[in-house]
Amino acid sequence: MHSIGTIALLQIQRSPLKTGQKPQRVYDPAPLLRVNQLALGSDGAFGLGPGQGWIVDIHHRAHPQSRNPDGGHGISIGFTTHYQAMRDRLGSRIELGCAAENIIVEATRRFVIADLETGLAILAPDGSERLRLTVLDVAHPCRPFTGWALGRTVESDVFKSHLQFLEGGMRGFLLRADATGIVSVGDRVAVLQGGEGQ
Repeated sequence: MHSIGTIALLQIQRSPLKTGQKPQRVYDPAPLLRVNQLALGSDGAFGLGPGQGWIVDIHHRAHPQSRNPDGGHGISIGFTTHYQAMRDRLGSRIELGCAAENIIVEATRRFVIADLETGLAILAPDGSERLRLTVLDVAHPCRPFTGWALGRTVESDVFKSHLQFLEGGMRGFLLRADATGIVSVGDRVAVLQGGEGQ
């Protein structure tokens, strides 16, 4: 495996970020909560909130409003380099974590799913392995997030070009934990080499 960066931010989503009826749905990142630790498992994530104990993420199958009833996308990951690219393109509303990934990694390059498809490992600062994650898909962009990020009305063809820019993993990647474990800010993230994920 080879290291691709260090965890800079962990967070959970306590309730839906998109509200209203299509096509007037709106995006609001207020329900996001930064935490120092995540407990990850095959059903999703819990976050250790400051002075609040463990709080269930809305993509955990146990959440009463779960956005992940089939267990297919309980955890997500993004990268600081992607955030810089989104901020350069979409403007100052783009702050680290606003796209709602559970794990944000301080990285030096951008990633596409082909770079990560062999799987990821979370490593403690001493190099010991905490757990492994299967990369399932990209997090596809949505109109409410894009509209919120722009903060203004734009022509439909320009809006479409922004949505295309956000495809391919720019908005992060969907994961499943292959075991249970607790990860912390400061842990390292590594990509597994072929055969290591077996």
